[in-house]
Formats: sequence, C-alpha cells, structure tokens
Amino acid sequence: MELKKHCIKNTQNYLLMFLLLIFPFTATSQPQSFIDVGEFSKERIENKTPSNWKPLTFKNIERHTTYTLVKDGEDTVLKAVSEASASGLTREIKIDPKQYPILLWRWKVENILGKGDVSKKQGDDYPARIYITFEYDPSSLGLFEKAKFDLARLLYGQYPPIAAINYIWESNSPIGTIVPNPYADRVMMIVVQSGRTKLNQWIHEERNLWEDFKKAFGREPPMISGVAIMTDTDNTGERAIAYYGDILFRRDEK
Repeated sequence: MELKKHCIKNTQNYLLMFLLLIFPFTATSQPQSFIDVGEFSKERIENKTPSNWKPLTFKNIERHTTYTLVKDGEDTVLKAVSEASASGLTREIKIDPKQYPILLWRWKVENILGKGDVSKKQGDDYPARIYITFEYDPSSLGLFEKAKFDLARLLYGQYPPIAAINYIWESNSPIGTIVPNPYADRVMMIVVQSGRTKLNQWIHEERNLWEDFKKAFGREPPMISGVAIMTDTDNTGERAIAYYGDILFRRDEK
C-alpha cells in the first residue's frame, strides 16, 4: 500500500514538472504584437537620458547634439538640441523585420534648415531622423565588398551594418523621395516629412519597413541590428530643436 502511494506521488510530481515546463513554453511561444524600442514616455526625467540607449558620436565632429528627457504636457519625451553639431542616441536590438515590419513613432520639430539638402554633402543635416541599421549579411556581397567588411571587423572588432534606412524630416524635397546618402550609398534616405507646414505639432508616423527596404535596395532586408535617432546641423552650421516620442515595431495586422 505504501509502495502504491509512493508511486502515485512520484507520478504526480513528474506530471507537475512536465506541466511547469510545457505551459511557460506555450505562453512564451505566442508572439507579442509589439516590440517597444524607445519607451520614452515611461522614463523618469531625472535620469536625463533614456535607459538602454547610448551616445552615437562620429570622428572629427567635436560638437555634439544634446538629448534630454523633458515633459511635454503630461508626456515624457526626448528633446534634441543641435547647434552646428552632430551626434545621436542608439539602441542595439535584434528584430526580425519579416515578423515586425511596421515601424511607428511620433516626432515634433521647431524649425527646418535653410541649407538642408538631402542630395548634397553640405546639406546632409536634418532636424529629426530615425535611423534603422541592418545586420551584416555576406550572401548579398561580392568578394571585394566582403573583403572590405572583413577589414572593418579586424579594425573595430565586429562587422558594421550592411545597410541602413534613414527616415528624415527634410527641408524641401518631396515626401516619398528615396535617395542614397551623399556620404554612403548603403544608407538610403526616405523623406517622411518636408517643409514648414507641420512645424511645432506632434506627427504620428507609420512605415512598412519591410516594403521600404525592398523599394530602396531591391531585395528583402536582413535582421535589424539597431535603431538610432539623430538631430544634426554640423554641415549647415545651423540650429535645430526636435522632440521624439515612443518608438516601436508592430506585426502587420493585414
């Protein structure tokens, strides 16, 4: 009788362990609808800069844009002030753009740049931009390009992004313009807003990053490796103030 009770108890314990293993897997196997990349609205302004984000600076550019968490009404947002300066904030995060192709964010700018011009190096400044980088993917490269990426890895310890998309607020170019960056042809610039019409008001943006990448580069995108924001005026020597709200990726609901 005691042996029978012991066997039943062991069976129950194994069943319980099995259920504990199975149910968490079942719960977590259900994909989430959103990936929050920049939850600025949940940050404490006392922290000054958002958690999980780090400075993005460039060689030979000594003056940096300042980024500060501030209150805009009841909301916490990120304020950027650029005075003939350039730097950004970046978050390293891996996201599958096939599963989460929809990029959403909101932003507000106080001014556009008089000398801004997406087609020229001296005009390559924007009051606001969202910067998406993509992982190194050797399958899309020739031998010469692979060698360049291998050299970069030896110099910096890791492969640089293979490509990037910049969603920008431009000065004059029509919304929908897609052109290579004048400094780097693996960086494609997409004009989302342009001109003065919507200054000083919050604009909610939604882009299908998967489709934008295919349109810009002619192929499907690799994994996303990071997201950055940048307000820069180093080429034009001007001043810009912008605000960034929350940034997230969403599954395509269609």
